[in-house]
Amino acid sequence: MNLPLSPDLSRPPRYTGLATAMHWLLAMAILGLFGVGLYMTDLPFSPTRLKLYNWHKWAGIVFLALTVLRLLWRLTHRPPALPQSVTLAMPGWQMQAYHATHHLMYALFFVVPLLGWAYSSAAGYPIVLFGAIPLPDFVGPDKALAELIKPWHGWAAWTLIGLAVLHIAAALKHHWIDRDGLMLRMLPQR
Repeated sequence: MNLPLSPDLSRPPRYTGLATAMHWLLAMAILGLFGVGLYMTDLPFSPTRLKLYNWHKWAGIVFLALTVLRLLWRLTHRPPALPQSVTLAMPGWQMQAYHATHHLMYALFFVVPLLGWAYSSAAGYPIVLFGAIPLPDFVGPDKALAELIKPWHGWAAWTLIGLAVLHIAAALKHHWIDRDGLMLRMLPQR
Protein backbone atom coordinates (compact mmCIF):
# COMPACT_ATOMS: atom_id res chain seq x y z
CA MET A 1 0.00 0.00 0.00
CA ASN A 2 1.40 3.38 -0.97
CA LEU A 3 0.67 6.28 1.32
CA PRO A 4 0.80 9.84 0.04
CA LEU A 5 3.99 11.35 1.42
CA SER A 6 5.34 14.85 1.40
CA PRO A 7 8.36 15.31 -0.91
CA ASP A 8 10.97 15.00 1.86
CA LEU A 9 9.35 11.74 3.02
CA SER A 10 9.06 10.01 -0.35
CA ARG A 11 12.10 8.01 0.73
CA PRO A 12 12.24 8.18 4.52
CA PRO A 13 15.63 7.32 6.02
CA ARG A 14 15.47 3.61 6.86
CA TYR A 15 16.96 1.38 9.51
CA THR A 16 19.46 -1.20 8.26
CA GLY A 17 18.21 -4.64 7.29
CA LEU A 18 19.81 -6.19 10.38
CA ALA A 19 18.30 -3.57 12.70
CA THR A 20 14.88 -4.16 11.12
CA ALA A 21 15.19 -7.95 11.41
CA MET A 22 16.27 -7.74 15.06
CA HIS A 23 13.43 -5.32 15.84
CA TRP A 24 10.77 -7.69 14.49
CA LEU A 25 12.41 -10.83 15.91
CA LEU A 26 12.58 -9.32 19.39
CA ALA A 27 9.04 -7.93 19.07
CA MET A 28 7.70 -11.41 18.32
CA ALA A 29 9.83 -12.87 21.12
CA ILE A 30 8.41 -10.37 23.63
CA LEU A 31 4.85 -11.27 22.68
CA GLY A 32 5.60 -15.01 22.74
CA LEU A 33 7.44 -14.91 26.06
CA PHE A 34 4.72 -12.81 27.66
CA GLY A 35 1.93 -15.04 26.33
CA VAL A 36 3.63 -18.24 27.48
CA GLY A 37 4.44 -16.60 30.82
CA LEU A 38 0.78 -15.77 31.41
CA TYR A 39 -0.41 -19.19 30.30
CA MET A 40 2.07 -21.31 32.23
CA THR A 41 1.56 -19.65 35.60
CA ASP A 42 -2.05 -20.86 35.78
CA LEU A 43 -1.29 -24.46 34.83
CA PRO A 44 -1.39 -27.16 37.49
CA PHE A 45 1.89 -28.91 38.20
CA SER A 46 2.43 -31.23 35.23
CA PRO A 47 5.01 -32.23 32.61
CA THR A 48 3.49 -29.58 30.31
CA ARG A 49 4.00 -26.86 32.91
CA LEU A 50 7.61 -27.95 33.47
CA LYS A 51 8.29 -27.95 29.71
CA LEU A 52 6.79 -24.48 29.32
CA TYR A 53 8.79 -23.10 32.26
CA ASN A 54 11.98 -24.50 30.75
CA TRP A 55 11.10 -23.15 27.31
CA HIS A 56 10.30 -19.75 28.84
CA LYS A 57 13.69 -19.67 30.61
CA TRP A 58 15.57 -20.73 27.46
CA ALA A 59 13.75 -18.19 25.34
CA GLY A 60 14.40 -15.50 27.96
CA ILE A 61 18.14 -16.21 27.89
CA VAL A 62 18.19 -16.22 24.07
CA PHE A 63 16.21 -12.95 24.15
CA LEU A 64 18.81 -11.48 26.54
CA ALA A 65 21.66 -12.54 24.25
CA LEU A 66 19.91 -11.05 21.20
CA THR A 67 19.29 -7.85 23.17
CA VAL A 68 23.02 -7.57 23.88
CA LEU A 69 23.73 -8.00 20.16
CA ARG A 70 21.03 -5.48 19.27
CA LEU A 71 22.41 -2.93 21.71
CA LEU A 72 25.95 -3.41 20.37
CA TRP A 73 24.63 -2.92 16.83
CA ARG A 74 22.73 0.18 17.89
CA LEU A 75 25.80 1.65 19.60
CA THR A 76 27.97 1.08 16.54
CA HIS A 77 25.38 1.94 13.85
CA ARG A 78 23.61 5.23 14.35
CA PRO A 79 19.87 4.97 13.66
CA PRO A 80 18.45 7.19 10.93
CA ALA A 81 17.40 10.63 12.12
CA LEU A 82 13.73 11.41 12.29
CA PRO A 83 12.67 13.36 9.20
CA GLN A 84 12.62 17.09 9.93
CA SER A 85 8.97 17.35 8.90
CA VAL A 86 8.10 14.79 11.61
CA THR A 87 10.13 16.47 14.35
CA LEU A 88 8.64 19.86 13.51
CA ALA A 89 5.09 18.47 13.55
CA MET A 90 5.51 16.56 16.84
CA PRO A 91 4.59 18.41 20.02
CA GLY A 92 7.38 18.48 22.59
CA TRP A 93 5.61 16.01 24.90
CA GLN A 94 5.40 13.47 22.06
CA MET A 95 9.12 13.78 21.36
CA GLN A 96 9.84 13.27 25.08
CA ALA A 97 7.48 10.27 25.18
CA TYR A 98 9.19 8.85 22.07
CA HIS A 99 12.62 9.01 23.68
CA ALA A 100 11.46 7.90 27.14
CA THR A 101 9.57 4.91 25.75
CA HIS A 102 12.57 3.71 23.74
CA HIS A 103 14.98 4.11 26.65
CA LEU A 104 12.63 2.35 29.10
CA MET A 105 12.01 -0.50 26.67
CA TYR A 106 15.74 -1.01 26.16
CA ALA A 107 16.26 -1.06 29.93
CA LEU A 108 13.44 -3.57 30.39
CA PHE A 109 14.86 -5.78 27.61
CA PHE A 110 17.63 -6.44 30.13
CA VAL A 111 15.75 -6.13 33.42
CA VAL A 112 12.95 -8.62 32.67
CA PRO A 113 15.15 -11.61 31.70
CA LEU A 114 17.74 -10.82 34.38
CA LEU A 115 15.01 -10.76 37.05
CA GLY A 116 13.70 -14.07 35.68
CA TRP A 117 17.18 -15.57 35.83
CA ALA A 118 17.69 -14.23 39.35
CA TYR A 119 14.32 -15.61 40.46
CA SER A 120 15.03 -19.04 38.97
CA SER A 121 18.46 -19.13 40.63
CA ALA A 122 17.17 -17.96 44.02
CA ALA A 123 14.33 -20.49 43.87
CA GLY A 124 16.91 -23.25 43.37
CA TYR A 125 15.96 -24.07 39.77
CA PRO A 126 19.09 -23.65 37.64
CA ILE A 127 18.76 -22.84 33.97
CA VAL A 128 20.05 -25.52 31.63
CA LEU A 129 19.88 -23.87 28.22
CA PHE A 130 18.21 -26.19 25.69
CA GLY A 131 18.52 -28.94 28.29
CA ALA A 132 22.25 -29.20 27.54
CA ILE A 133 24.15 -26.06 28.62
CA PRO A 134 24.05 -25.34 32.37
CA LEU A 135 24.20 -21.63 33.11
CA PRO A 136 25.70 -20.29 36.32
CA ASP A 137 23.29 -19.19 39.01
CA PHE A 138 22.68 -15.47 38.85
CA VAL A 139 22.30 -15.41 42.64
CA GLY A 140 22.64 -18.12 45.26
CA PRO A 141 19.66 -20.22 46.31
CA ASP A 142 17.54 -18.24 48.78
CA LYS A 143 13.78 -18.91 49.00
CA ALA A 144 13.08 -15.56 50.73
CA LEU A 145 14.95 -13.68 47.98
CA ALA A 146 13.07 -15.69 45.35
CA GLU A 147 9.76 -14.56 46.83
CA LEU A 148 10.95 -10.95 46.72
CA ILE A 149 12.14 -11.19 43.11
CA LYS A 150 9.17 -13.11 41.66
CA PRO A 151 6.68 -10.21 41.62
CA TRP A 152 9.30 -7.83 40.24
CA HIS A 153 9.77 -10.09 37.22
CA GLY A 154 6.02 -9.98 36.60
CA TRP A 155 5.71 -6.23 37.12
CA ALA A 156 8.65 -5.56 34.83
CA ALA A 157 7.13 -7.84 32.15
CA TRP A 158 3.75 -6.07 32.41
CA THR A 159 5.50 -2.70 32.17
CA LEU A 160 7.38 -3.85 29.07
CA ILE A 161 4.16 -5.04 27.44
CA GLY A 162 2.48 -1.74 28.32
CA LEU A 163 5.31 0.20 26.70
CA ALA A 164 5.21 -2.10 23.67
CA VAL A 165 1.47 -1.40 23.28
CA LEU A 166 2.18 2.34 23.54
CA HIS A 167 4.96 1.97 20.95
CA ILE A 168 2.65 0.07 18.58
CA ALA A 169 -0.16 2.61 19.06
CA ALA A 170 2.20 5.49 18.29
CA ALA A 171 3.52 3.74 15.18
CA LEU A 172 -0.02 3.09 13.94
CA LYS A 173 -1.00 6.70 14.66
CA HIS A 174 1.92 7.92 12.57
CA HIS A 175 1.04 5.47 9.80
CA TRP A 176 -2.75 5.80 9.61
CA ILE A 177 -3.52 9.25 11.03
CA ASP A 178 -0.44 11.42 10.46
CA ARG A 179 0.49 9.53 7.27
CA ASP A 180 4.03 10.80 7.71
CA GLY A 181 5.91 7.70 6.55
CA LEU A 182 7.60 7.23 9.92
CA MET A 183 6.62 3.56 10.25
CA LEU A 184 8.02 2.75 6.81
CA ARG A 185 11.53 3.16 8.27
CA MET A 186 11.15 -0.10 10.22
CA LEU A 187 9.14 -2.15 7.74
CA PRO A 188 11.00 -4.74 5.64
CA GLN A 189 11.84 -3.42 2.20
CA ARG A 190 10.00 -4.87 -0.75
